[in-house]
Amino acid sequence: MRTLVGFCFICLLIGQDLPFLVADDVINDSSQNLCFGNRLSDFLPPPYNNISDSMPCTPLWNTFVLRYSENRDNVMTIIVSALYTTGWVGIGFSKDGRMVGSSAMIGWISKKGHAKINQYYLQGTERDQVVPDQGELQLQKVPPVVALHGAMIYLAFQVKFAVKVPRRAVILAFSTTFPSKLGRLSKHDDKTTVIVDFSKASGARTSIDTTVSTERTKHGIMAILGWGFLLPLGAILARYLRHRDPLWYYLHIGFQFAGFIFGLAAVILGIRLYNKIQPDIPAHRGIGIFLLVLSILQVLAFFARPQKETKMRRYWNWYHHWIGRISLFFAAVNIVLGIRYANNGGDGWKIGYGFVLAVTLLAFVVLEIFRIRGSIGSPSSSSSHTPPSFETHPSSTSV
Repeated sequence: MRTLVGFCFICLLIGQDLPFLVADDVINDSSQNLCFGNRLSDFLPPPYNNISDSMPCTPLWNTFVLRYSENRDNVMTIIVSALYTTGWVGIGFSKDGRMVGSSAMIGWISKKGHAKINQYYLQGTERDQVVPDQGELQLQKVPPVVALHGAMIYLAFQVKFAVKVPRRAVILAFSTTFPSKLGRLSKHDDKTTVIVDFSKASGARTSIDTTVSTERTKHGIMAILGWGFLLPLGAILARYLRHRDPLWYYLHIGFQFAGFIFGLAAVILGIRLYNKIQPDIPAHRGIGIFLLVLSILQVLAFFARPQKETKMRRYWNWYHHWIGRISLFFAAVNIVLGIRYANNGGDGWKIGYGFVLAVTLLAFVVLEIFRIRGSIGSPSSSSSHTPPSFETHPSSTSV
């Protein structure tokens, strides 16, 4: 200890920067208390509110506290907090631990109460050399956020580092003076550099990835059962079992409603999953929303079905027929997209759904041949009074 004090004293005499602090060396009882008392999930927006409570929490310096986690794509979610009155607070990342050449995330609450957060590139020590909206941090598509909760300010963002390094030099700084209207920073009141061991993020990552993987599995199972099995089966029964009237109709309705329930469960799980990880899957999401709209139309059509004797029944049959076919086609496409996007279950999902799809198509081909030959599917009553093929009454969205 005396050697360290002596070395620091010599550094001060010769005008050099003090040695870097190590995060574990600055933890004490009072600073550790900053990790407790606030549930970040109560006030941070998604996806930060879904993973923040399971993050490792490390007091760094003064009232600065760091929380972090890392996913399998090496995208790191970082939440830094500190006591706040006015001005700005910031966290920077440096290759050599020095301020010059580093990139930082700076956040503040303006005088009008607006939350602000920007990336800055620190070209030098002068004010005009701290350039806003520039830097080398690879921020992700999830927007960074700033939140003020009680006396603490929270900066949350996601960044992907080009090189995975367990220990990184982190620069912490704050100022009680607000930035200018153009975003130019005032000089910091104090700053320091801390060496943080980010390898501890792996423990949180395992817990988070396990939760996400479980919900993704449930989402996929519900969607395949609903859209990939039950709804196609109900449509097949409506087309090839019409000679067993009214049995075919009740079976059709039963399977369609069961498919709707499973599909709706897939939708709910999909929304929860999206809010947690904010994946970049516009096609999968877009088709899912499209299918949700079609399912609502099918449900409305079921309750608005005209009587058989009316002229409108023919048009209703056409509408119901084609909406059902379009729904099942895009559902199959979206299930394939979902399996492709997940890409973490090996070949099990591909083989499983491939088997279900192959059996469904084979059954369709075989039954269609029998129907053409007149062996099955001939209704005992006039065909003009029976609903058309491939009907789906209630529908739901896919994976």
